[in-house]
Amino acid sequence: MNKKDILKKDRKERSKKIGEVVGISGEKTIKVRVSRRLPDSLIKKIITLSTSYLVHIDSTEKVKKGNIVEITETRPISKNKKWRFNKIIS
Repeated sequence: MNKKDILKKDRKERSKKIGEVVGISGEKTIKVRVSRRLPDSLIKKIITLSTSYLVHIDSTEKVKKGNIVEITETRPISKNKKWRFNKIIS
């Protein structure tokens, strides 16, 4: 085993999220809204909470507003971009 294999084994799995593209700004940045449903403890109803992430994208992909995409956590690319585009789901 070489040093690269040892480092890969120690690195944890990066988190992935699925969300909807709500905005495109520039060539390499999209805004993705990730929604999650959970029960409210006070009124005992299911509520939907959403969070928006700025995502880095390669200029080769053709992502449009309304697409469902998968994003992966990555090193900070800029002040607010800490996620990278993975693939288009639909």
